[in-house]
Amino acid sequence: DRYGIRLGIDLFKLSRSFYDKDYTGLELVGDYRLDKKHYLAAEVGNENKTTDDERLNFTTKGSYVKVGFDYNGYENWLDMENIISIGLRYGFSTFNQELNTYKIYNSNNYFGETPPLTSGQKFNGLTASWIEVVAGMKAKVFNNVFMGFSLRFNRLISNKEPDNFENLYIPGFNRTYNGDFGVGFNYSVTYFVPVFKKKVVPVDTKKAIKKK
Repeated sequence: DRYGIRLGIDLFKLSRSFYDKDYTGLELVGDYRLDKKHYLAAEVGNENKTTDDERLNFTTKGSYVKVGFDYNGYENWLDMENIISIGLRYGFSTFNQELNTYKIYNSNNYFGETPPLTSGQKFNGLTASWIEVVAGMKAKVFNNVFMGFSLRFNRLISNKEPDNFENLYIPGFNRTYNGDFGVGFNYSVTYFVPVFKKKVVPVDTKKAIKKK
């Protein structure tokens, strides 16, 4: 069994930066194998996203870090090193929000919808933290090169908000739903750097049965 560090990048955020004019983001990913089943894992990234809501248009900029572990539930054959895992992360983000435009709600439509009002108000020094459940897989496609994806389900622990503005998007957490919940997706390519090996002695099942 090989033990070492796996480092890579989230291709989803990187590619989105090219086709989505309202988004720029980068996430680096990594893990370290502790034993046969357990891995230390971490992600660090930066996001710049403009959200155009029904009533608000705002820009979120910030960085984040996530640390935790993954448990590999897949039984590999021989020298296979594939992973089907469930894991947990603690995430922390520092960011700012800028309100670009907003619309005032008008219950009387006789005069039509009011045009958006320009704001430019900035909210700096915001922070948020959360717990993240991660389910994913990684498969070795070439020697030391892995492709993988994961689904993430988030629950906010803390969320520093301005007095008159709600954090509808948090870097690393993504869009907030019902104030506390969020979901995410990760599609990564990683490179494994071997550090050391542990010899695995195969068990002779026939001898084990005879002893019984």
